[in-house]
Amino acid sequence: MTTTGMVTSLWLRLMLPFVAMVLTAVPVQATTDVEGARIWPAPDHTRLVFDTRSPVEHTIFKLENPDRLVIDMKGAKLKARLDQLDLKDSPVRRIRSAARNGNDLRVVLDLSKDIKPRSFQLEPNQQYGHRLVIDLIEEDRESLKDMTRPIVREDTGSKRDIIVVIDAGHGGEDPGAIGPSGTREKDVVLALARRLEKLIDSKPGYEARLTRTGDYFIDLRRRTLLARKHKADLFVSVHADAFHSPQPRGASVFALSQRGATSETARWLARSENRSDLIGGEGGVTLGDKDDMLAGVLLDLSMTASINASVGVGDYILKKLGGVTRLHKSGVEQAAFAVLKSPDMPSILVEAGFISNPQEEKNLLSSAHQDKVARAVVEGIDDYFNTLPPPGTLLAWQKGQRGGSAGSEYRVQRGDTLSAVARRNQVSVEAIKRVNGLTDDVVMVGQTLQIPSS
Repeated sequence: MTTTGMVTSLWLRLMLPFVAMVLTAVPVQATTDVEGARIWPAPDHTRLVFDTRSPVEHTIFKLENPDRLVIDMKGAKLKARLDQLDLKDSPVRRIRSAARNGNDLRVVLDLSKDIKPRSFQLEPNQQYGHRLVIDLIEEDRESLKDMTRPIVREDTGSKRDIIVVIDAGHGGEDPGAIGPSGTREKDVVLALARRLEKLIDSKPGYEARLTRTGDYFIDLRRRTLLARKHKADLFVSVHADAFHSPQPRGASVFALSQRGATSETARWLARSENRSDLIGGEGGVTLGDKDDMLAGVLLDLSMTASINASVGVGDYILKKLGGVTRLHKSGVEQAAFAVLKSPDMPSILVEAGFISNPQEEKNLLSSAHQDKVARAVVEGIDDYFNTLPPPGTLLAWQKGQRGGSAGSEYRVQRGDTLSAVARRNQVSVEAIKRVNGLTDDVVMVGQTLQIPSS
């Protein structure tokens, strides 16, 4: 072997292990398949969902003239038929796709209007695997601006309806709990919410509103914002409970816990948009000129009153539910549900039953059972508001005509405070204390109070 050959051979023996090590260290581009796609039009946004075999790295950007949204997915191959999506009621006119850079996928949405895009990925749930979610937010539709609602609304010059906002939980890409035979919570609670709406609207002095009217998702904070937009006197979120075993049964009613109220007060104070929500409404409590300590006290008092009223209406509903279905717990339960965290309206969550229990899953699918549950909830709501009608409502006027605010008696319910009883009967706390010989503001459940003339 020549000297040159010996040198070359030595160089190769030295370098080959190094080259092999470098090649091993180079990451291989991960690939995933886009296996399906769905589109969920909602009043203020459209959600486009791509089913992916695994998480996918992606970027999105907008183009103008004409309006388009570009979605690039790294290492992705399209296996779904995007041309079969129903684009009706969405801002998407057409969807195009093509391979890009050999290994990537580009999807282009041709839009009929300007949108604000948002994207995120979802982990697998009971129904779907990995998903890439693209939200197309239409800021000119169903605007939630101008939602200022006062903490205390005193409008005694009118005979307005009591507004009850019914919130069907979950929806769209979020199926909620799924029963043993495949029943989806989102479908059951929407049907139940529609029954509640019809029954409430049939009662003089009441008006119902739904947070969602179809199969689409609304985030939890937005649900309460919608209720505030409608100036709700009561917010009722409807769900169907689930457990990891099929044994638990029965309906439940939840109100916000005190721990949830404490954390929520801090959150409202920390975010300026929440503080401004309570400014400028008719007769509203203005927090803009209060320091943080006083504002915190005012919000805490408002939240406490809201919780007390929530527990009160929950008691009435539970009594009625107990006559038509089994109860999971005999009293109103309290938990830190985000959807209940509003300082200016009573808010309850009704679990109509355990969808994870085979028998209750069948019940929840039954029109007759749904009707019984809906009627019980509405009867409970009506009993509560006939006892404690909000000032300025038709029910308050009718109670006044019957002598409800002049020389009447009132039996203290769970969750009542003396100030709340006085406000709802349109008299002062001092007047009630004077007539009843009270030395402080403490009242007991079951106590009978004489209500003086206003």
